[in-house]
Amino acid sequence: MQDPQPVTILPIPFDWGASKRGADSGAAAILQSGLTNKLQLLGREYEIRSTGYLPPPASDRRTLDRMKHWGRVLAMSEAVARETAIISGQHTFPLALGGDHSIAIGTIAGITQHKQRLGVIWIDAHADLNTPATSPSGNIHGMALAAGLGLGDTRFTSLNGKQPKLQPQRVVLVGVRELDEGEKQIIREQHITCFTMHDIDRLGMSRVMEEAIGIASHESDGVHVSFDIDSVDPREAPGTGTPVRGGLNYREAHLAMEMLYNARTVTSADFVEVNPLLDNSHLTAKLSVELIASLLGEQIL
Repeated sequence: MQDPQPVTILPIPFDWGASKRGADSGAAAILQSGLTNKLQLLGREYEIRSTGYLPPPASDRRTLDRMKHWGRVLAMSEAVARETAIISGQHTFPLALGGDHSIAIGTIAGITQHKQRLGVIWIDAHADLNTPATSPSGNIHGMALAAGLGLGDTRFTSLNGKQPKLQPQRVVLVGVRELDEGEKQIIREQHITCFTMHDIDRLGMSRVMEEAIGIASHESDGVHVSFDIDSVDPREAPGTGTPVRGGLNYREAHLAMEMLYNARTVTSADFVEVNPLLDNSHLTAKLSVELIASLLGEQIL
């Protein structure tokens, strides 16, 4: 049997894409909750990158009502894209730990420098498909997937010099239950596959993930999983800034990760929006560790 692929952990302590502070401590909370012990038990070699690649968050204070703190988010995204591109070129498994979901602007830009037909499975209570023109809040973490699809402000869509970076036919949303009107329109216009919680209730998590994996993997050169912890019901994962009732339960979330591992098509991942300031006894950070372990091969038997 082939040795498990080494993992390169990229902590991204950043929360200026969101409205609530605290997600910048999410990566540290996940690491402190036993992630490296899990990787050792799974026989995974790992490296934790220093956060020294990131610019100081106060280095660029440019902001707009419709694109809040865009200077800080852009500086972070450029740095994350450069670092993720380096990691992807080293043939290890890039595991980015947020941080709010705006970090995915940079990770996707970096990964697609090496993978031109990247599939994406975006597991989230929200679609993150807003643009500055459609966003009710102006928070850029709600624009991250749109940027990868070439929608929105060109400063974000043109990272790595390629626009768009993703093809909508290989993008799948899972667990969505709160959409803005502009996002609904983009999903329809771009023909993006979107499995809402209604679909999961009706079809079951197993069938949804089978279809999601098939769509994202079709003629792809890898699949990126972007997992927002608010996809899980807040009773299971209270430590997040934008909780929405009626999310994935504990076993549904684990089944999704287990099926992704068994599919052998996942080549990178983000885990985002863990906010220790809002957590209860580190419950959300510990759950994130468990879910990452399932994605990387931990099984019941």
